[in-house]
Amino acid sequence: MAGRIRQADVDEVKARTNIADIIGERVALKPAGVGAMKGLCPFHDERSPSFNVRPQAGFYHCFGCGESGDVYSFLRAMDHVTFTEAVERLAGKIGYTLHYEDGGAAPETTGRARLYAANAAAAEFFRAQLAAPEADIARRFLGERGFDAGAAAHFGVGYAPKGWSNMLAALRDKGFTDDILSAAGLVSQGQRGVYDRFRGRVVWPIRDVTGQVIGFGARRLFDDDNGPKYLNTPETTIYKKAQVLYGLDLAKRDISREHRVVVVEGYTDVMACHLAGVTTAIATCGTAFGSDHITVLRRVMGDDSAAGEVVFTFDPDAAGQKAALRAFADAKRFNAQTYVATGPEGLDPCDLRLQRGDGAVRTLMDAKVPMVEFVIDQRITGYDLASVEGRVGALRAAAPVVAELRDPLLQPEYVRVLARRLGLDTEDVRREVERAARGGSSRPERTPQADAPADVAEVRVTLASLPQTPDAALERDALKGFLQFGHRLDGGLIDRAVALPMRHPALDAVRQAVASAPDRAKVGWSADAVTTVREPFRGLGAELLASDFPALTDDAAVALAASLARRLILRGIGAEKAELLGAIQRVPVDSAEGRGIRLRLHELDQDRRRLTDEE
Repeated sequence: MAGRIRQADVDEVKARTNIADIIGERVALKPAGVGAMKGLCPFHDERSPSFNVRPQAGFYHCFGCGESGDVYSFLRAMDHVTFTEAVERLAGKIGYTLHYEDGGAAPETTGRARLYAANAAAAEFFRAQLAAPEADIARRFLGERGFDAGAAAHFGVGYAPKGWSNMLAALRDKGFTDDILSAAGLVSQGQRGVYDRFRGRVVWPIRDVTGQVIGFGARRLFDDDNGPKYLNTPETTIYKKAQVLYGLDLAKRDISREHRVVVVEGYTDVMACHLAGVTTAIATCGTAFGSDHITVLRRVMGDDSAAGEVVFTFDPDAAGQKAALRAFADAKRFNAQTYVATGPEGLDPCDLRLQRGDGAVRTLMDAKVPMVEFVIDQRITGYDLASVEGRVGALRAAAPVVAELRDPLLQPEYVRVLARRLGLDTEDVRREVERAARGGSSRPERTPQADAPADVAEVRVTLASLPQTPDAALERDALKGFLQFGHRLDGGLIDRAVALPMRHPALDAVRQAVASAPDRAKVGWSADAVTTVREPFRGLGAELLASDFPALTDDAAVALAASLARRLILRGIGAEKAELLGAIQRVPVDSAEGRGIRLRLHELDQDRRRLTDEE
């Protein structure tokens, strides 16, 4: 049996991995000062970014919920993998060969990683089957919708052959057990054993935001198939349909860059949009668009401002209208502006592209209307606006929609919009909106601090809770500089600075961790040092490593950090000198002790002048 991964390999993989690239697969990161990036925290829901990443230090920290760590802890928290699996996954990404203690070979991957591997193998099997003679019906299905072989390959579309065990046999031959295939949702259990879940269907691989296959969506092709029209992977350890968005792996880069996302209703709509140039299109997988989807999208969009756009495409039928109303209930959680785009004659993006071309799909997005207006129109549909009773009924139906708008500029405008729609006096509409607002209930949005246990909130020392004194400011900024740029500072200078006790107990606890760090030239040393800070001050260490440092460039930051180190040393020299000047008054001038004190005072003066000249 293989032993543990050699520590040298663990360190080397981490040193070769850019933590911003790994986190950036899930979170839109923006520059945030020297050597730092910022985005919306993936560990809790927030409206403004408080999640900081320092690539040079290989470290992340959220100032909202307090989560922090290195690239391994990020993968373990996000993907629920073991430490070994996290190292092996990153090693695979960079093509690094790991070595194990006792000379053993790499152990067989288990758990979640094995589920990913099974899904990847199934995706390859389905892709290969699309070229088989039996798959002619699947190729015709795709061709009739405007998708050629290149489009199928781009999206990884495949075919699940008819029969009960084609995929099962193929994956058994690759070493996957029935238990793994069942846990991955690839097979079902019957009275005679397990059998292929997907049979005689065109199959789309569903990937997570990092591009790993986590499940499949499959459409019925044959008339004798008594199953549902669309069949998806069931809930598994790695496939949670309430959090999955088809096409996000392909769309995430443009979503992050454009701060725009287009939410469509199906796999072929996603394909049509991307092929038409609307490369920010995504779709849910067998479930309604909900709050968990919004959380995922907001992290990718980085919608910390109101400049972003979310465009929903809904069929104009009753089901589409119902979906729009459901989406509106959750859409307020976006900072971005939300819109609805409805195709001409009720055409969805796939049919629109088929009948009118790529340009029509792009134009559809330009013809969007604000979701508030769309929902208002849905609410008043069916009322006879030619009658007084109809107008009053429509007002009572639509007023709650306007009442839910909390923007002090938007609400008065939509009061006027609703008044024009109904042909009513603006004041009458305003009063009804105010009445609707009073009749509803609103709960203040919870903050991470409010969610924290009271005893933790009282004990935890943060940057914000440090005293506003010159000594605390000097110690705080010096530790920031040491943790963030210590790999570029003179080792002897840092050693002298951190050998001196600090006056604030929490900052001194962090200083001790920096002083004990074995190798400050090693990549990730400061992240490792933070983990050794004694509680309850470890969170403060994480904040110091992740927070902004007052400099505009790397070189300026290094220079300032060195200056702060000298200031700490000068402060120590001043304190020692004051103590010696007091002591010399109490001993005979010509005594050995007196001569020793005078010699030490002379050395301190020389040291102080040398440090001052370096400033």
